[in-house]
Amino acid sequence: MTKIGIVGCHGRMGQMLVREVLSSTTARLTGGTEREGSSAVGRDLGEMVGAPALGLLVGTDPAALFASADAVIDFTAPDAVEAHAALAAANRTAYVLGTTGLNAGQEAALRKATGETAVMWAPNMSVGVTLLLSLVEQVAAVLEAETYDAEVVEMHHRHKLDSPSGTALGLGRAIAAGRGIALDQVWTKARDGQVGPRRSGEIGFATLRGGDVVGDHQVIFAADGERLELGHRASSRQVFAKGAVRAALWASRQPPGLYSMRDVLGLG
Repeated sequence: MTKIGIVGCHGRMGQMLVREVLSSTTARLTGGTEREGSSAVGRDLGEMVGAPALGLLVGTDPAALFASADAVIDFTAPDAVEAHAALAAANRTAYVLGTTGLNAGQEAALRKATGETAVMWAPNMSVGVTLLLSLVEQVAAVLEAETYDAEVVEMHHRHKLDSPSGTALGLGRAIAAGRGIALDQVWTKARDGQVGPRRSGEIGFATLRGGDVVGDHQVIFAADGERLELGHRASSRQVFAKGAVRAALWASRQPPGLYSMRDVLGLG
Protein backbone atom coordinates (compact mmCIF):
# COMPACT_ATOMS: atom_id res chain seq x y z
CA MET A 1 0.00 0.00 0.00
CA THR A 2 1.31 3.44 -0.94
CA LYS A 3 1.28 5.84 2.01
CA ILE A 4 -0.17 9.21 0.97
CA GLY A 5 -0.31 12.43 2.98
CA ILE A 6 -2.37 15.56 2.26
CA VAL A 7 -1.25 19.10 3.09
CA GLY A 8 -4.16 21.52 3.31
CA CYS A 9 -6.48 18.62 4.10
CA HIS A 10 -9.42 20.73 5.32
CA GLY A 11 -9.95 22.83 2.20
CA ARG A 12 -12.41 21.89 -0.53
CA MET A 13 -9.78 20.06 -2.55
CA GLY A 14 -8.13 18.71 0.59
CA GLN A 15 -11.29 17.00 1.78
CA MET A 16 -11.91 15.53 -1.67
CA LEU A 17 -8.36 14.20 -1.68
CA VAL A 18 -8.86 12.59 1.73
CA ARG A 19 -12.03 10.86 0.50
CA GLU A 20 -10.31 9.72 -2.69
CA VAL A 21 -7.38 8.18 -0.81
CA LEU A 22 -9.77 6.46 1.61
CA SER A 23 -11.65 4.93 -1.33
CA SER A 24 -8.47 3.61 -2.97
CA THR A 25 -7.59 -0.07 -2.66
CA THR A 26 -3.89 0.61 -3.28
CA ALA A 27 -3.29 3.67 -1.07
CA ARG A 28 -3.34 4.33 2.65
CA LEU A 29 -3.86 7.76 4.21
CA THR A 30 -0.92 8.48 6.48
CA GLY A 31 -2.00 11.94 7.68
CA GLY A 32 -3.07 15.47 6.88
CA THR A 33 -2.02 18.94 7.93
CA GLU A 34 -3.46 22.43 8.16
CA ARG A 35 -2.08 25.80 9.17
CA GLU A 36 -1.87 26.80 12.83
CA GLY A 37 -5.19 28.24 13.97
CA SER A 38 -7.35 26.21 11.58
CA SER A 39 -10.56 24.89 13.12
CA ALA A 40 -9.68 21.47 11.68
CA VAL A 41 -6.52 20.99 13.77
CA GLY A 42 -6.95 18.08 16.18
CA ARG A 43 -9.98 16.62 14.39
CA ASP A 44 -10.05 13.03 13.20
CA LEU A 45 -9.40 12.94 9.45
CA GLY A 46 -12.09 10.35 8.83
CA GLU A 47 -14.78 12.15 10.82
CA MET A 48 -13.80 15.42 9.12
CA VAL A 49 -15.00 14.06 5.76
CA GLY A 50 -17.99 12.12 7.10
CA ALA A 51 -16.24 8.75 7.26
CA PRO A 52 -15.60 6.49 10.27
CA ALA A 53 -12.91 7.63 12.67
CA LEU A 54 -9.39 6.70 11.58
CA GLY A 55 -7.40 7.55 14.67
CA LEU A 56 -5.48 10.07 12.56
CA LEU A 57 -5.71 13.68 13.71
CA VAL A 58 -5.22 16.78 11.56
CA GLY A 59 -1.82 18.18 12.47
CA THR A 60 0.22 21.30 11.84
CA ASP A 61 3.67 19.80 11.19
CA PRO A 62 4.32 19.18 7.48
CA ALA A 63 7.81 17.86 8.32
CA ALA A 64 6.30 14.91 10.17
CA LEU A 65 3.84 14.33 7.34
CA PHE A 66 6.52 14.22 4.64
CA ALA A 67 8.61 11.90 6.81
CA SER A 68 5.73 9.43 7.18
CA ALA A 69 4.53 9.30 3.56
CA ASP A 70 5.61 7.77 0.26
CA ALA A 71 3.90 10.67 -1.53
CA VAL A 72 2.37 13.98 -0.44
CA ILE A 73 -0.30 15.84 -2.42
CA ASP A 74 -0.35 19.65 -2.26
CA PHE A 75 -3.13 21.92 -3.55
CA THR A 76 -2.46 24.72 -1.06
CA ALA A 77 -0.87 28.07 -1.92
CA PRO A 78 2.29 29.24 -3.72
CA ASP A 79 3.84 30.59 -0.50
CA ALA A 80 4.02 27.04 0.90
CA VAL A 81 5.75 25.47 -2.09
CA GLU A 82 9.37 26.27 -1.19
CA ALA A 83 9.10 24.71 2.27
CA HIS A 84 7.15 21.69 1.04
CA ALA A 85 9.55 21.08 -1.86
CA ALA A 86 12.51 21.15 0.55
CA LEU A 87 10.79 18.64 2.85
CA ALA A 88 10.02 16.37 -0.09
CA ALA A 89 13.66 16.45 -1.16
CA ALA A 90 14.98 15.88 2.38
CA ASN A 91 12.75 12.84 2.89
CA ARG A 92 12.83 11.64 -0.72
CA THR A 93 9.05 11.73 -0.65
CA ALA A 94 7.27 12.02 -3.98
CA TYR A 95 5.68 15.46 -4.25
CA VAL A 96 2.46 15.92 -6.24
CA LEU A 97 1.72 19.61 -6.72
CA GLY A 98 -1.44 21.10 -8.20
CA THR A 99 -0.87 24.69 -7.08
CA THR A 100 -0.67 27.37 -9.79
CA GLY A 101 0.53 30.96 -9.82
CA LEU A 102 4.10 30.18 -8.69
CA ASN A 103 6.74 32.91 -8.97
CA ALA A 104 10.28 32.35 -10.28
CA GLY A 105 11.73 31.61 -6.83
CA GLN A 106 9.05 29.07 -6.04
CA GLU A 107 9.53 27.35 -9.39
CA ALA A 108 13.28 27.25 -8.78
CA ALA A 109 12.77 25.60 -5.38
CA LEU A 110 10.49 23.03 -6.98
CA ARG A 111 13.01 22.21 -9.68
CA LYS A 112 15.80 21.94 -7.11
CA ALA A 113 13.83 19.23 -5.30
CA THR A 114 13.74 17.13 -8.46
CA GLY A 115 17.38 16.27 -7.89
CA GLU A 116 16.39 14.23 -4.82
CA THR A 117 12.84 13.02 -5.43
CA ALA A 118 10.05 12.65 -7.95
CA VAL A 119 8.01 15.83 -8.41
CA MET A 120 4.78 15.65 -10.39
CA TRP A 121 3.58 19.19 -11.13
CA ALA A 122 0.53 19.89 -13.25
CA PRO A 123 -1.75 22.92 -13.48
CA ASN A 124 -4.67 20.53 -13.94
CA MET A 125 -4.75 16.86 -12.92
CA SER A 126 -7.87 15.92 -14.83
CA VAL A 127 -7.28 13.04 -17.23
CA GLY A 128 -9.48 14.83 -19.77
CA VAL A 129 -7.46 18.05 -19.62
CA THR A 130 -4.22 16.08 -19.92
CA LEU A 131 -5.52 14.52 -23.14
CA LEU A 132 -6.66 17.97 -24.31
CA LEU A 133 -3.14 19.37 -23.83
CA SER A 134 -1.73 16.59 -25.98
CA LEU A 135 -4.35 17.10 -28.69
CA VAL A 136 -3.82 20.87 -28.74
CA GLU A 137 -0.08 20.44 -29.28
CA GLN A 138 -0.67 18.00 -32.14
CA VAL A 139 -3.23 20.28 -33.81
CA ALA A 140 -1.02 23.36 -33.43
CA ALA A 141 1.80 21.53 -35.19
CA VAL A 142 -0.44 21.01 -38.23
CA LEU A 143 -2.29 24.34 -38.43
CA GLU A 144 0.06 27.12 -39.59
CA ALA A 145 0.35 30.09 -37.23
CA GLU A 146 0.15 32.51 -40.16
CA THR A 147 -3.26 31.12 -41.16
CA TYR A 148 -4.87 29.91 -37.93
CA ASP A 149 -5.19 32.39 -35.08
CA ALA A 150 -4.99 30.68 -31.68
CA GLU A 151 -7.03 31.84 -28.68
CA VAL A 152 -7.43 30.30 -25.22
CA VAL A 153 -10.65 31.06 -23.31
CA GLU A 154 -11.11 30.05 -19.68
CA MET A 155 -13.73 30.54 -16.98
CA HIS A 156 -13.53 29.83 -13.25
CA HIS A 157 -15.43 30.62 -10.06
CA ARG A 158 -15.39 34.11 -8.60
CA HIS A 159 -12.89 33.19 -5.84
CA LYS A 160 -9.99 32.13 -8.10
CA LEU A 161 -6.91 34.25 -7.44
CA ASP A 162 -4.62 33.83 -10.48
CA SER A 163 -5.35 34.84 -14.05
CA PRO A 164 -5.03 33.41 -16.64
CA SER A 165 -5.47 30.04 -14.97
CA GLY A 166 -2.56 27.62 -14.81
CA THR A 167 -4.45 25.31 -17.16
CA ALA A 168 -4.99 28.12 -19.67
CA LEU A 169 -1.28 28.88 -19.62
CA GLY A 170 -0.59 25.17 -20.03
CA LEU A 171 -2.79 25.13 -23.12
CA GLY A 172 -0.95 28.18 -24.43
CA ARG A 173 2.36 26.38 -23.90
CA ALA A 174 0.97 23.37 -25.77
CA ILE A 175 0.11 25.59 -28.74
CA ALA A 176 3.55 27.18 -28.61
CA ALA A 177 5.27 23.79 -28.36
CA GLY A 178 3.37 22.54 -31.39
CA ARG A 179 4.54 25.61 -33.31
CA GLY A 180 8.10 25.38 -32.05
CA ILE A 181 8.15 28.76 -30.30
CA ALA A 182 8.29 30.12 -26.75
CA LEU A 183 4.91 31.19 -25.38
CA ASP A 184 6.17 34.40 -23.75
CA GLN A 185 7.36 35.64 -27.13
CA VAL A 186 3.89 35.60 -28.67
CA TRP A 187 1.29 35.70 -25.91
CA THR A 188 -1.28 38.43 -25.32
CA LYS A 189 -2.87 38.01 -21.90
CA ALA A 190 -5.33 40.90 -22.16
CA ARG A 191 -6.76 43.33 -24.69
CA ASP A 192 -8.20 46.71 -23.74
CA GLY A 193 -8.79 49.88 -25.71
CA GLN A 194 -7.37 50.65 -29.16
CA VAL A 195 -4.96 47.72 -29.39
CA GLY A 196 -4.77 47.60 -33.18
CA PRO A 197 -5.11 44.54 -35.40
CA ARG A 198 -4.16 41.10 -34.18
CA ARG A 199 -0.49 40.21 -34.64
CA SER A 200 0.28 37.26 -36.88
CA GLY A 201 1.21 34.23 -34.79
CA GLU A 202 -0.15 35.70 -31.56
CA ILE A 203 -1.54 33.37 -28.88
CA GLY A 204 -4.31 35.20 -27.07
CA PHE A 205 -6.00 34.61 -23.72
CA ALA A 206 -9.46 35.58 -22.51
CA THR A 207 -10.34 35.20 -18.83
CA LEU A 208 -13.85 34.96 -17.35
CA ARG A 209 -14.73 34.80 -13.65
CA GLY A 210 -18.09 34.18 -11.99
CA GLY A 211 -20.34 31.98 -9.93
CA ASP A 212 -19.15 28.54 -8.89
CA VAL A 213 -17.65 27.41 -12.21
CA VAL A 214 -15.17 24.61 -11.49
CA GLY A 215 -13.20 25.08 -14.71
CA ASP A 216 -14.04 25.60 -18.39
CA HIS A 217 -11.28 25.74 -21.00
CA GLN A 218 -11.51 26.20 -24.75
CA VAL A 219 -8.86 26.50 -27.45
CA ILE A 220 -9.92 28.11 -30.71
CA PHE A 221 -8.00 27.91 -33.98
CA ALA A 222 -9.67 30.45 -36.29
CA ALA A 223 -8.90 30.91 -39.99
CA ASP A 224 -10.71 32.52 -42.90
CA GLY A 225 -13.63 30.23 -43.65
CA GLU A 226 -13.36 27.81 -40.72
CA ARG A 227 -12.81 27.48 -36.99
CA LEU A 228 -11.66 24.49 -34.97
CA GLU A 229 -12.53 24.39 -31.25
CA LEU A 230 -11.20 21.99 -28.63
CA GLY A 231 -12.41 22.19 -25.05
CA HIS A 232 -13.02 20.69 -21.66
CA ARG A 233 -15.51 21.41 -18.88
CA ALA A 234 -15.13 20.18 -15.32
CA SER A 235 -18.38 19.93 -13.37
CA SER A 236 -16.80 18.55 -10.19
CA ARG A 237 -13.44 18.98 -8.46
CA GLN A 238 -13.51 15.24 -7.86
CA VAL A 239 -11.86 14.73 -11.27
CA PHE A 240 -8.82 16.64 -9.98
CA ALA A 241 -8.70 14.55 -6.80
CA LYS A 242 -8.90 11.31 -8.78
CA GLY A 243 -6.08 12.44 -11.05
CA ALA A 244 -3.94 13.59 -8.12
CA VAL A 245 -4.21 10.26 -6.29
CA ARG A 246 -3.43 8.42 -9.50
CA ALA A 247 -0.40 10.67 -9.91
CA ALA A 248 0.74 10.08 -6.32
CA LEU A 249 0.58 6.31 -6.73
CA TRP A 250 2.60 6.61 -9.95
CA ALA A 251 5.14 9.17 -8.70
CA SER A 252 5.95 7.14 -5.58
CA ARG A 253 7.52 4.53 -7.89
CA GLN A 254 9.57 6.92 -10.03
CA PRO A 255 13.21 8.05 -9.77
CA PRO A 256 13.99 11.71 -9.00
CA GLY A 257 12.89 14.11 -11.70
CA LEU A 258 10.20 16.52 -12.81
CA TYR A 259 7.09 14.90 -14.25
CA SER A 260 3.74 15.95 -15.65
CA MET A 261 0.34 14.30 -15.96
CA ARG A 262 1.31 13.35 -19.49
CA ASP A 263 4.03 11.17 -17.98
CA VAL A 264 1.51 9.67 -15.54
CA LEU A 265 -0.74 8.69 -18.45
CA GLY A 266 2.16 7.44 -20.58
CA LEU A 267 1.80 10.20 -23.17
CA GLY A 268 5.44 11.35 -22.86
